[in-house]
Amino acid sequence: MIELFLGGTRSGKSHLAEQCATASALDVVYIATATAGDKQMHDRIVGHQQSRPQTWRLIEEPLYLSAVIDQQFAAPDTADRQCLLVDCLTLWLSNCLFQRDLAFYQAQKQCLLHSLEKVPGKIIFVSNETNMGVIPMGEVSREFCDQAGLLHQEIAALSNTVTLAVAGLAHILKNNQH
Repeated sequence: MIELFLGGTRSGKSHLAEQCATASALDVVYIATATAGDKQMHDRIVGHQQSRPQTWRLIEEPLYLSAVIDQQFAAPDTADRQCLLVDCLTLWLSNCLFQRDLAFYQAQKQCLLHSLEKVPGKIIFVSNETNMGVIPMGEVSREFCDQAGLLHQEIAALSNTVTLAVAGLAHILKNNQH
């Protein structure tokens, strides 16, 4: 079961995804993709850490997301007893593009999509919806938004449910829970 939570900055998407993970009654493994490049981001990360249940296991992985997912679902006896919560895809995209390059990101994205085609358990993704405004003026910003939009389409196509968070409210875009 794959779920995707999209939303803008401070839209409530992470909170909604965390509620979904808690409601699953499974052992939650939180996969954080953020890196603290400045004080504000550090403070955001700390805020997220403090709001999560302490019983959740944390894995920090800014680049090799599919490897972590594959490793977590590798043991067949635990795959159906855990829920992976990945927060967030657009931070992962940023890390891949700006710490490496587009070719690295494309390869990692293909690995991720391949992993998701065979995922045996529950996985929840959180991502920033960045493409609901004007087209950015800068080339780097346009490339990021283009890649984020394409990634969201591909993950949404594989997802059982897709939720858009606006003002803390869940707007169900797709609900295929079978």
